Amino acid sequence: MPTELAPARQTAARVVREEAQALSALGDALAGLLGDSLEEAADAILAARGRVIVSGMGKSGHIARKIAATLASTGTPAHFVHPAEASHGDLGMMLRGDVVLCLSNSGETPELADLVAHTRRFGIPLIAMAGRPDSSLMRRADIGLLLPALPEACGLGVVPSTSTAMMLALGDALAIALMQARAFTPDDFRDFHPGGRLGARLSKVRDLMHKGDALPLVPEDAPMSEALLVISQKGFGVVGVTDMEGRLAGIVTDGDLRRHMEGLLDRRAGEVMTRAPRTIPPDALAEEAVALMNAQRITCLFVPDPDGRPTGLLHIHDCLRVGLG
Repeated sequence: MPTELAPARQTAARVVREEAQALSALGDALAGLLGDSLEEAADAILAARGRVIVSGMGKSGHIARKIAATLASTGTPAHFVHPAEASHGDLGMMLRGDVVLCLSNSGETPELADLVAHTRRFGIPLIAMAGRPDSSLMRRADIGLLLPALPEACGLGVVPSTSTAMMLALGDALAIALMQARAFTPDDFRDFHPGGRLGARLSKVRDLMHKGDALPLVPEDAPMSEALLVISQKGFGVVGVTDMEGRLAGIVTDGDLRRHMEGLLDRRAGEVMTRAPRTIPPDALAEEAVALMNAQRITCLFVPDPDGRPTGLLHIHDCLRVGLG
């Protein structure tokens, strides 16, 4: 690395170490009074009939937006209200039954004054997250989340860095504590994250599988001419073979066709099929299905019901389409 970059690297390493030390101090504080306050905050939010209104100005405001988004995506209804906009009509977004969480390292942010006054006037619980216990915000709050008193990592004491790192971590801690208290499940999380890689990873087989008339199925006594026609029509490259009770008895793949090429059209599906094929239950994660298909070097899996009757078919292309694979 060029020598002129060395000072930047040294500064970056120092900043990261100081922020890591701040997070360690925050963890220690949660074992004491800060932990008691966080439990009070969680109880107040769980008891609220409304939403969590999160607010902050400047860099604290950016952290507040992220905390609101994390709360909302993990089962705690929340949204961000900009304190300046609150003074120009957005106070109407706050109702009795809500809980307000205000972030300000100094605890003296003037733009928060109207919002704080509104909570006091209408009896809306106010949780403060700040770095000074004697600040105006902390004195007026019902519950105070006091950050450890540590210098900012900039070395000048003016650039929010250590303080915002602790705010973000404490917001995550509160959100996840609430998530666990609500018994928030992976299914709930998937409902709030239907898009992107995260949503794909949490998709169930039943969400992606083909079913009904789309399934390529023939009975065991079907002639191979019929089985070949179904393979061609359905377009999955395979056909499932069912017994007299409708249970999945086997599967015919291109490998089976090659192995029985001689006299193929004189045979029945039950003679050509591979018995006891790999299957997957409908409640399994699609990611699990991809892993199974990759391990077995196959391109699709039938999805049986508890009685063994095929109710769906998952193809590797269905998983690739949503970002898995």
